[in-house]
Amino acid sequence: MLKIKLTLGQQLFFTSDTHYNHKNICRGVTNWRCQDGSIPIDQTRDFKTLELMNDKIVDNINKTVGQDDILIHLGDWSFGGFDSIKEFRDRIICKNVHLILGNHDHHIENNRGGIQEIFSSVHQYVVLEVTRPSLPVNTVSKYEFVLMHYPITSWHDMNKGRFHLFGHVHLPSHQKIMDGRSMDVGCDGNNLTPYSLSEIVRTLSGRPVQANKLPSDHHEERLKEEQ
Repeated sequence: MLKIKLTLGQQLFFTSDTHYNHKNICRGVTNWRCQDGSIPIDQTRDFKTLELMNDKIVDNINKTVGQDDILIHLGDWSFGGFDSIKEFRDRIICKNVHLILGNHDHHIENNRGGIQEIFSSVHQYVVLEVTRPSLPVNTVSKYEFVLMHYPITSWHDMNKGRFHLFGHVHLPSHQKIMDGRSMDVGCDGNNLTPYSLSEIVRTLSGRPVQANKLPSDHHEERLKEEQ
């Protein structure tokens, strides 16, 4: 279990699937095409250049997440080669970045050149316990999450109200909330901006305790194309 104890004024944020420096997800330079030759609008970001996309991702993080706050990234950190990993990390002002490995984070998973050291921690899957100061003074609020890059239908202590956060599927904003206490925290569903702990708790707390019924996944379409 990863335990995070927030100090007074410190905030916790979540994001996923930034795909920093990923050429094909940038509409102005992508090589992806639909069967009719058109660019897949729902799978690309509306930027003319890769530099503009990268700058927007970094700017949104730095405007939202403070230097002493904590950011948990749920995978698919960057593209464009090994050097992009540190380049992206160096541009983020937050000193505390935890990473849940995604399917494209091969160099980080293999710890090439000790690259995991640039993160506060690196995990495949984690149960997260968060405590933060609350009113009245000298009391705390506690929240528990199951974090994984991939969405799962059922998770440990779901019946006790534990939340599940994931990425991978790049769901649009109107589909990011699942049937129960679970959501896609990928940046594509939030204008390339991280979610705050308060926002997630407010969104999910009133939802029923039930398993997920997962929506269709763009990875299925690519498998069909490959076959």
